[in-house]
Amino acid sequence: MVNGVGMNKAGTGGVANKKQCSLLRLEITPDRIHFLKFILEGYDGLALLSTVDAGQGIVEIRYPSEIESDLKKLLQSIGPQIIKNIA
Repeated sequence: MVNGVGMNKAGTGGVANKKQCSLLRLEITPDRIHFLKFILEGYDGLALLSTVDAGQGIVEIRYPSEIESDLKKLLQSIGPQIIKNIA
């Protein structure tokens, strides 16, 4: 967990001579999906965001394995702005 953001990591296979990507699945506040996408797009080549279930706020982030620590630092810093509110 990163600042209350649930994360599951799963490696994805790649073709020989291609860099491997990793996958994070997050559950965030649904109305903050656009914010996270905007932030990730600001870091050219850092990661790709896909929405799995917009109503539930479930997204997947694909990223090069070698930048995992940078991505986690970024997610930790913006975590309070994207965490799903628990009533």
